[in-house]
Amino acid sequence: MNTIANQRISALRELMASRNINATIIPQTDPHQSEYLGAHWQVRRWFSGFTGSAGTLVVTRDKALLWVDSRYFIQATAQVDGSEIGIMKIAMPGTPTINEYLTTNLRGGDTVGLDGMLFSSSEIDKMKREFKPHGIKIATDFDPADGLWNDRPALPDAPVIIHDTKYAGESAESKLVSLRKFIADNKADAMLISALDELAWALNIRSRDVRCNPVATAYLLVGSNDATLFINPDKITDEVATYLSSLGIAIAPYDSLSTSLAKSAYPVVAIDPATTSARVIEILNERAKQVTSPITLNKAVKNEIQIQGIRQAMVRDGVALVKGFMEIERRVKAGERITEITVSEILKHHRSERDLFFDESFDTIAGYGSHGAIVHYSATPETDVPVGTSSLLLVDSGAQYLDGTTDITRTIIIGEPSEAQRRHFTLVLKGNIDLVSAIFPQGTRGTQLDALAHLPLWKAGLNYMHGTGHGVGHFLNVHEGPHSIRTNEMPTPLEPGMIVTDEPGLYLEGEYGIRCENTLLVVPAMHTDMGQFYGFESLTLFPFDRKLVDTAILDYNELNWLNNYHHRVYTILAPHLDETEREWLRQQTAPIN
Repeated sequence: MNTIANQRISALRELMASRNINATIIPQTDPHQSEYLGAHWQVRRWFSGFTGSAGTLVVTRDKALLWVDSRYFIQATAQVDGSEIGIMKIAMPGTPTINEYLTTNLRGGDTVGLDGMLFSSSEIDKMKREFKPHGIKIATDFDPADGLWNDRPALPDAPVIIHDTKYAGESAESKLVSLRKFIADNKADAMLISALDELAWALNIRSRDVRCNPVATAYLLVGSNDATLFINPDKITDEVATYLSSLGIAIAPYDSLSTSLAKSAYPVVAIDPATTSARVIEILNERAKQVTSPITLNKAVKNEIQIQGIRQAMVRDGVALVKGFMEIERRVKAGERITEITVSEILKHHRSERDLFFDESFDTIAGYGSHGAIVHYSATPETDVPVGTSSLLLVDSGAQYLDGTTDITRTIIIGEPSEAQRRHFTLVLKGNIDLVSAIFPQGTRGTQLDALAHLPLWKAGLNYMHGTGHGVGHFLNVHEGPHSIRTNEMPTPLEPGMIVTDEPGLYLEGEYGIRCENTLLVVPAMHTDMGQFYGFESLTLFPFDRKLVDTAILDYNELNWLNNYHHRVYTILAPHLDETEREWLRQQTAPIN
C-alpha cells in the first residue's frame, strides 16, 4: 500500500504540473460536507491508504502531509509507514494549520488547486482571506482524482425507503410547511438542502448509500410552492415516487443540479454555507443568501415519539449486548480462538436478531490489548488478534434500528485485572459518572461541562484528547450536531430532547485503551427561583465491568450512582432474558459495597 501511495502521489504531481497547480488539498468529505462517505468519494483514502473517517491530505510539488486529530495519531502513522507521507498532529504544539503551512511554504503567485464541490463556502472564504495577503491563488475546478482513479466506484444506487411517521413522530408535510415559513421569514424564494441527514430528516426518507448511515445521496431544492429532489432516478421505487409526488416533489437527475440552479427562476436561494459546497454557491452567485439551516437544530431536538422509540431501541440493544458479551466470555473461557473480528461478528449477529434492526451504526471498534489504545481502531485480517484473558478488550459499537440509533463503549477483562488497569478504568468511569450526574442551568453549552469528565484524569496527570460527547441522530447518522461536549468552544446550548454521548477514555500506546460510553438524553431537572435547570437521563442499558472498579477511587455519590444504574439495567432487561441470561446479568449488576 505504501508503494502504491507513493506512485499515486507521483502521478498526482504530474497532473498538478500540467495544470500549473502548486499544492492541492484533499479532504475526507463529499459534495454534501458529510463525515461518513460512500466509496465514490474516498479520494483521500485512495491516495494515502489511510482509512480513518477524518483527516486531510495536502500534496505540494515536494511534500505530502496528512493532518489528523488525536483519534488517529497511532493509526495514521502505522498506515502511511514507509510512504513519503508525513503526519501532522492537529492541536499539538508546533503543528501549523493547513492554511498556515501553505502560506509559509508557497510563494506569491502560486495556486492551490482543489475540488470546490468538496469544500464548504465557509472554508473557501477563510482560505481566500488567509491566502490573499500572501498572493496565493485558489482554483476550485481541480479534481485530484480526474484521470488517475480509473476504477473509481460509481455513485451509490441503493433504493430509497420511506421512514414511517410512527417512528419519525412528525410528517414530511409538516416539516415542509415549517421549512417554507423559514424561507419566507428570511425573504428568500427557495432553499437548497445539501446535507444528506437534513434531507433525509426533512422528507422522512432513508437509504443505504453510506455504510452504517441510512442516508440517500441527493439534493433538495424547496420553493414556496414547489420542490425538486436531485437524485439518481433508479433509486426511486414506485412506492417512493408516489410518496414524493404526494408531497409535491419533482425528481431530477443528481448531476443536473448545477444546470438547474444556473437556469432557475428563483431570485433568492437560501443556503447554509457550512454544508453547501463552494462551487454550488459560485453558480448561484449573488442569488445565494447565507443562512443557518433550521433543520440542524430541529433534527437535534427529538420529539416525544422519537424519544420513546430510542428508549425501546436501547432495551433491544441491551438484550443483544447481554447475549453477545456472554458468548464472547464463554468462548474465551472455553479456550476457543476468538479474535477482534469475531467480537464484531458476534455483536452484529445478536443485534440483527432484534426487531426493527436495520444496520450497525458504525463499524465496530474491537481492540484487545495495545489495539485498544488506537482510538478508532478497525481490525483487518492483517491486524486481527485473538482475545485473551490478560489484557483489556475495548468494544465500541452501535446499531441502527427503525426507531433509534445506539452507540455504546464497554471495556472489559475476562481474566483478572492488574491494579493499574483497575485504577485507570475507575478514573475513566469516575469522569463518566460525574458528567451524567451534572445539573446545569438553561443555556449551558457542552464545552462548559467537558471538564467534569476530564477532571479525575487530569488530577492524576492523565488525559484524553478526543471529544467527550457527540450528538446522535434518530435512525440517522451516529455523529450529529450542532451540539457536542468537548474542550473547544461549541456555541449551541444543550436543550431537552437532545441526545449526546458521554465517553471519556484513556489510551496508553503499546499497552491498552479504556473508554466508558453511555448515550444520554438531556431532560428537565428542576425549576427554582434561579431559573430552569437540566440534567441527563442514561439511555444505554448495559453494565460496566465490576471487576475493573476500584471502590477506593469512587466517592459515595459516584458508587451510589453506579449501583442504581446497574439496578435499573437489570430491572429493565431481565424480563426479556432467559434464566441463564438473567443470572449472568444479575451477577454483572450486583451492588458494589
